[in-house]
Amino acid sequence: MSAPTKRINLLRGWPSPDLLPASLISAATQRILTTRSVYTPILEYGPSAGHPPLRASLASWLGRHYRVEPDPKRICVTGGASQNIANILLGFSDPAYTRAVWVVAPCYYLACGIFRDAGFEGRMRAVPEDEQGIDVEALEGKLKALEEEQVQEQEQKTYKSPGAYRKFYRHIIYAVPTSSNPSGKTMSLRRREQLVTLARKYDALVIADDVYDFLQWPLQGDTHAEKPPQMRLPRLCDIDLAMGNSEHDPHGFGHAISNGSFSKLVGPGVRTGWVEASPAFVVGLGRTGATLSGGAPSQLAAAILAEVIESGDMETWVEGTLRPALQKRHQVMAQAIREHICPLGVEMRESSLVDGGIYGGYFVWLKPSNGLPSQLIAEQAIKQENLVIGFGNLFEVSGDEASAGFDKEIRLCFAWEDPDNIVEGVARLGKLLKRMQDNREHYQSLPVPVLDDSFVDNFK
Repeated sequence: MSAPTKRINLLRGWPSPDLLPASLISAATQRILTTRSVYTPILEYGPSAGHPPLRASLASWLGRHYRVEPDPKRICVTGGASQNIANILLGFSDPAYTRAVWVVAPCYYLACGIFRDAGFEGRMRAVPEDEQGIDVEALEGKLKALEEEQVQEQEQKTYKSPGAYRKFYRHIIYAVPTSSNPSGKTMSLRRREQLVTLARKYDALVIADDVYDFLQWPLQGDTHAEKPPQMRLPRLCDIDLAMGNSEHDPHGFGHAISNGSFSKLVGPGVRTGWVEASPAFVVGLGRTGATLSGGAPSQLAAAILAEVIESGDMETWVEGTLRPALQKRHQVMAQAIREHICPLGVEMRESSLVDGGIYGGYFVWLKPSNGLPSQLIAEQAIKQENLVIGFGNLFEVSGDEASAGFDKEIRLCFAWEDPDNIVEGVARLGKLLKRMQDNREHYQSLPVPVLDDSFVDNFK
């Protein structure tokens, strides 16, 4: 049996070329680069907290969406969500003082490399999630056990000083609260409140990747309808701010930040994002050494994006084109899964939020019932069907795989391929799973492949 000639990639978590608003970026660029008095400050070094018009326009847009009071002092422009995690770790953690990084599992696997680079090799800990999101009870048990274990050890000196504008946190917690990658789950309001309370108790900083908050839609009906409360759940940073300063934080840096990005709204190539946090945290983040030296990250892109937001084009794009397109792609994938894969005993999450009637993000998370390793399924998908899928082991927390293993799960992305390819790709996967189920003894006898970073680099 020969594989189809056309490759379909349901691993790649990128926006489709059809979902890149190049014309909006081009028009905004032309507007800001035609007048000397306008383009001069844009092309010079920018202020450490970022391009002021973008901070102001973001504060206004985010304030309308989340129904909070806009405050540009809470906004810091960043070089994207990934770079910003690295900068937060540089400024607000210390490998000798910060005891661990707690990562909700299954996790966005590429974040693990950022934590590793910051000195936390071997100290990333997996935290399970249930239907409501992160398992706060399990997390507190792990936090308490680690605190009791380390209280017996001699306190280490820090490698660096936070100075007057920052603080070091004892723990870092990393989560994607809304439409999580890869599980698609959205953390309930009660669970969000519990997580923030726990972070304040144990002097932890929650880094919340809020990159999919604008990319949610109803399972039924038009995306243009008024967004229900389920799509406007309070962010962890807003819950934390409302609680005031904690006993571990007299200077008001806070215990939760919102890590935002334009990568999924406009395109990852703009390399621009934002943090919303307390004003004190924003000042500290802006004093990262590289920023003080080089000026605000992504200064030119920030100015372009500010123009797109101020003109109203951003909201028109997201509400009129992007969300409806992703809703359609998700509906197409979900229906194809029901037709080709669910009859094989595979369950699919219908709603991101329990009983919420909504979905969002880029991904669908599946667990085949055949008991075969997903790395084997991914290998055979390439060989037999010219199909690229995400295998569950990829989303385990680096160094703590045994605590939360996902060697049977599969992640599919509906954002990259067009709807026709999505249907065909799911149909190919269904045929493969049926073939493997019917010949289970043969496939069980095959060695489980080790799909390393090179596999991901080739297809991500």
